[in-house]
Amino acid sequence: MANPRLPGISENEQALLYAKLNEYNRGRASFKEAGVYLVVLPRPGKPNYSLWLYSPLPEKQSILYIHDLSPDINESLRMASTMFYYSRRCLILVDYNEKRMQSNGDDLIFFGKYRGHFLHEILKVDPAYLSWIAYKFTPRIPKQERFVKIAQAYHSVHLDLMQRKSKEKHSASQYLGELGEKLADLRLKVIRVRLEDDPYKTRINGTVPQFFVKQVLTLADASGNLVIMSIPSKNPSAVSCTLSGIEHEYRPGEIIYVASARVSRRYESYGSKYTRISHVKLAMATTV
Repeated sequence: MANPRLPGISENEQALLYAKLNEYNRGRASFKEAGVYLVVLPRPGKPNYSLWLYSPLPEKQSILYIHDLSPDINESLRMASTMFYYSRRCLILVDYNEKRMQSNGDDLIFFGKYRGHFLHEILKVDPAYLSWIAYKFTPRIPKQERFVKIAQAYHSVHLDLMQRKSKEKHSASQYLGELGEKLADLRLKVIRVRLEDDPYKTRINGTVPQFFVKQVLTLADASGNLVIMSIPSKNPSAVSCTLSGIEHEYRPGEIIYVASARVSRRYESYGSKYTRISHVKLAMATTV
């Protein structure tokens, strides 16, 4: 399947994006075995990218709508890859296919408290009820049998989402300090790295774009407390979301020593507490 041309970005940006997507998909299951998550391109009247599931259902394969993402391709892929990082399924970009992406009412609930709603809506608000349909409801006619199979496919999406929450839950995580408090002498291990363009510093030099890329790091201290910090680049890059070759690129497993910093934000996500720090002064860094 050919990769679709992505609107609003350069060919170099597109090539880099597809290279990252190929790396994300490395080692995952075949779509014939497990299905695949689809990020569908915007279309007239639908400015956002959207998330779908291709499911190899018995007898009649299905492409099932999950929900809308963002109008920005990088943000849409970040959202989708984060949600399904621990899934066996690949993630691919495709154009909208009107013939294959119509539900035909097969996923419309025809009984009970959610009568008239679609299964993808129940996936968000009441996954336990969706599980009941998938494995407790008894179909009486062939159309209902297909309805149950679709419910089982959506239930598998719920399991993928729960797998991420289970693996990324850090019940012992605590905040490192109060808002505005100064912290000192932190030893932090890099867990994840995300690259973002700084929209305020990005500029055009003549005809050449210059991107100032910041590294957004998720780190943990020795007690498992989670920290977020940003490292801005000092040198521009010619390619979006790509560091200049003379910048230090942080990697998971790397140890960072923070001489001092301030707590700028505290928040909780999926049961984990995060402390965002700013005004960071680094002491030294090594790899382990």
